[in-house]
Amino acid sequence: MKARLLRKIHFDKNSINYKLWAYFVLFAALLLSLLWLLQIFFLNTYYQEMKITETNRIATVIAEKYGTEDFVDTIRSLSISNDMYIQIETDDAILFSPGNESGRMPIYMYLPEMSTVRKLLFQDNQQSASVIIPEKGPGNGDRKTLAYASFLERTADSKVILYIFSPLFPVDSTVGILRNQLIYVTIISLSIAFSLSIYLSNRISKPIRSITKSAERLAAGEYGVPFEGGHYTEIIQLSETLNMTSAELKKTDELRKDLIANVSHDLRTPLTMVKSYAEMIRDLSGDNPEKRRAHLEVIIEEADRLNLLVSDLLDLSQLQTNVTPLEKSDFDLAEAAQSIINSLGVYESRDGYKFNLEVPAEPAMVNADENKIKRVLANLLNNGVKYCGADKEVDIRITSQGNTVRCEVSDHGMGISPEEINQIWERYYKTSTHHVRATRGTGLGLSIVKEIMQLHGGRYGVESKEGEGSTFYVELDRER
Repeated sequence: MKARLLRKIHFDKNSINYKLWAYFVLFAALLLSLLWLLQIFFLNTYYQEMKITETNRIATVIAEKYGTEDFVDTIRSLSISNDMYIQIETDDAILFSPGNESGRMPIYMYLPEMSTVRKLLFQDNQQSASVIIPEKGPGNGDRKTLAYASFLERTADSKVILYIFSPLFPVDSTVGILRNQLIYVTIISLSIAFSLSIYLSNRISKPIRSITKSAERLAAGEYGVPFEGGHYTEIIQLSETLNMTSAELKKTDELRKDLIANVSHDLRTPLTMVKSYAEMIRDLSGDNPEKRRAHLEVIIEEADRLNLLVSDLLDLSQLQTNVTPLEKSDFDLAEAAQSIINSLGVYESRDGYKFNLEVPAEPAMVNADENKIKRVLANLLNNGVKYCGADKEVDIRITSQGNTVRCEVSDHGMGISPEEINQIWERYYKTSTHHVRATRGTGLGLSIVKEIMQLHGGRYGVESKEGEGSTFYVELDRER
């Protein structure tokens, strides 16, 4: 029980959950520390700097008003509203001093400070001078006075001096109040920050943990496992990408299983035939030349079929992995189609098939890998022969459309159903349409067409109507 509890409260310091929590709490602690520094430790310094700035501002206002009609009223108003003692004097007279009705302290209360700041003003030979002077006497404690003096007028014959005295009250009581308040603020703020950090870290890391578990299932071979996103765009995009990956892996796994099943079947059938006819030659037809020749023809035909299957598998693998680069050149697509038709002449002479080729008046020049495009045309023509109608006719039509050359191969067979038309480009997929000609293809022809056209960046597709036939087409860019 104790070990289980320890495992439950264990923190992984490298986890997103822990780091989000730690960073959030650390940020809150730094913010509160800054608040403590500003409000407690620097409050006295800040207070003095503020009073000095305010005194300089008031002195500037008085200097600007000097000599105007409302000069005295302005000084009196500033003195009362800012709790300052303001006096203006010359060498032999006082031009302005607050009266008793203003509630200001009497003049003799600031005589020591006045003497000190006056001495600084004349000693440094400056336009203004200021000094903070501690107040002496019983009951004053740490009270201080800001003494300021400046020349409103300064000539050889006359000097007009402005004095401003502002008491600096101790801030210890204020600091004590703020300290008590900040203790409560700190406790409440850290509690809220702690709670929010746990909530947010769990909310952010929960979908990531879910994705991790699904990824572990995917790694264990459970293809097609769903990935659930969270409430954040990045995690939603990640889950969508992983869902597509999972679906593709499931599809690839199914194709792999189908491939193994089909290849096993396609290899077993001719191997069985080879073995059977070899045994027949050994046991039955060894002394009969005609039977021996017929049996050997079957063995050779089955060996050719095995060779074609292995060759197609190798070609498809090389196309999918881009092992063999494209060797592009400019050539006439119509001439390439005619050469493929010539190579299939045995179908015309022996089986009665007819190939109808329609080409434009001008050469249909394209820029592509000629050998691979001939492979495309050969596969489409063989597919047309396999699925053509009772008329045994296959139409080949080449047209030029702007910067594109299009080749169409049409048959008049049973067509392809809408449910199957998007699947015919997959390896080993066979439609439900019956063949007119009993052929022993590898089932990889259209997959090879797709891979070659994708390598060229060309377009390919099929248009079909059930009961009327199908038209396969490829499109290539014209010569450069």
